[in-house]
Amino acid sequence: MEVSVIKIGNSKGICLSKTLLEEYNIKDTVDLILESGQIIIKPLSKPRKGWENAFKKMAASGDDKLLFNDVFEDENLEEWS
Repeated sequence: MEVSVIKIGNSKGICLSKTLLEEYNIKDTVDLILESGQIIIKPLSKPRKGWENAFKKMAASGDDKLLFNDVFEDENLEEWS
């Protein structure tokens, strides 16, 4: 896809269409990757997005129990004092 480089103040930039922004879920910030003579623009990923709500939902349903004890029977806790 060919796009024009336009003047923005003392800098230059490109405009992305609304369709591209929506299709690639681009909001306010992007990852800009310089690789092998290319510029790659990627949506900024937030790997933990939604975790807070998921944890609240787990707690409300009682599904946030430990899978194993956080202290083992043979563990010597005095060595950490």
